[in-house]
Amino acid sequence: MAGSGRGAVRVRSLRPADVDAAVEASLAADGLLAEAGLVLPPDDPREVLRGARWVLVAGEPVRGLAAVGVLDGAAHLEQLAVHREHGRRGVGTALLEAVCGLARSEGFGAVTLTTFRDVVFNAPWYGRRGFVEFPRPEWGPQLCAQWRREEEAGIAVAPQVAMRRGRGAAGA
Repeated sequence: MAGSGRGAVRVRSLRPADVDAAVEASLAADGLLAEAGLVLPPDDPREVLRGARWVLVAGEPVRGLAAVGVLDGAAHLEQLAVHREHGRRGVGTALLEAVCGLARSEGFGAVTLTTFRDVVFNAPWYGRRGFVEFPRPEWGPQLCAQWRREEEAGIAVAPQVAMRRGRGAAGA
């Protein structure tokens, strides 16, 4: 999963020693949303890390993370976070491409996610990387349940969308 070329971002699996730095990166990334006018309810990133099927991290020390689960037969990106001090340096893209590559190698035909529709570093950013919005009638029951959990947790503080890259998600 290591990047290649000069200045490449190294991506690898989370190790126990990385948890505190991954949590710090996640919380720092939330600050960017606050600057965009979106204040999320407080959360403990450790819960996402514990519940994920895979957690990938970028950098030494950790500058970002991607936590991935499985919903409706697709790999589902639960969280992608880059420490605000390391933004716009390819960390997020390296993590996202590593997630998509790992999902393919594990036999998943698609990667799905939910994100804020109008935040430039959310849905538009994913769109430039091959993700497309897909309508609710194509969602499987697990994605519908995830969407409801996010609403109930107070995460839906602005318009959101579900996005997918690849095929193989329910209804695709």
